[in-house]
Amino acid sequence: MISDALVEPALPWITLVWNDPVNLMSYVTYVFQSYFGYPRRKAEKLMMDVHLKGKAVVSHGTREQMETDCMAMQGYGLWATFEKDD
Repeated sequence: MISDALVEPALPWITLVWNDPVNLMSYVTYVFQSYFGYPRRKAEKLMMDVHLKGKAVVSHGTREQMETDCMAMQGYGLWATFEKDD
């Protein structure tokens, strides 16, 4: 029998996109709409968080999915990282 103390739930992970001096705000909005399928309003809000706050959480889920999302954002030329969501 497995002890409950040994079973840990999978911690959620997040993908962050960081502000950079290269990409236009319209392009970042386009990427969020194209890749994630976000409606324009949500994509623009996330883009403004990146622009004004320096970063935005653009997705959350399993580690594997966040690795995929992070690599996709980097493929679009955005500065992205992923980490455990505390």
